[in-house]
Amino acid sequence: MGMVIGIDVGGSTTKIVGLHDHKVYSPLLVKANDPVASIYGAFGKFINANGLTLNDIEHVMITGVGSSYIHQPLYGIPTTKVDEFRAIGKGGLFLSKLPRAIVVSMGTGTAYIMADEQGEVHMGGTGVGGGTLLGLSSKMLNIRHFDDLIAMAEGGNLAHIDLNIGDITQDQIVGLPPETTASNFGKISDLATKADIALGIINLVFQTIGMLAVFATRIYNTRDVVLTGNLTTVPQSQAIFEMLHRMYQVQFHTPPYAEFATATGAALSLPTAGNRL
Repeated sequence: MGMVIGIDVGGSTTKIVGLHDHKVYSPLLVKANDPVASIYGAFGKFINANGLTLNDIEHVMITGVGSSYIHQPLYGIPTTKVDEFRAIGKGGLFLSKLPRAIVVSMGTGTAYIMADEQGEVHMGGTGVGGGTLLGLSSKMLNIRHFDDLIAMAEGGNLAHIDLNIGDITQDQIVGLPPETTASNFGKISDLATKADIALGIINLVFQTIGMLAVFATRIYNTRDVVLTGNLTTVPQSQAIFEMLHRMYQVQFHTPPYAEFATATGAALSLPTAGNRL
């Protein structure tokens, strides 16, 4: 049996993985504004990096918003389109080795999938995500790249940005420690530095994503959340999810290859396939 290729075609990045003997091989990412060019570029890069030939590939499974531009098999190899939300759920469970969880895909926006051994259910999502980070940082800080925003946020102080429970009451509120955010950017000070603002933007986005995940766990009676997508690489997010874990006893998992969960899930969908081209 040959290798199955999973490709996740996003708006600006394309991710590709190989799946063979139930193991993930050589995850790669290619950036391009043209989805068709990025698909073929990612495929060629993967083949070259692994010393493969077209005959070594059994099937190509594609998903993501950019997959709508593909209407024929890649290089004559059997090619199938997979529902993106289904791929997110399958990939998240596979990489985390969990039987049941809320899988959160953090990309330009954020999608929430309930996944278990019975299948995947798209719960919905939010427009708050990577696009929000870049949009706000561009207008507020003149920063247009993730890496620059992350670097700028180092040493930031949220005390100059966010209004906390402890700022508005001296009473003890059950379940809400004084450091709990009452309002993101609700106490922005004239003393706030660019580092403070950068950290405030990151905190706003990840607290929103995390709290919606907490609500989702209550709806489906689970304590496990699997984090996937590009935003899993933002280092400041770890402290935010750890805080939410302490407050709500929800376990946030970031598995290996979390950025490539959707591409992995697409490859895993071969047995039940989708729309073959």
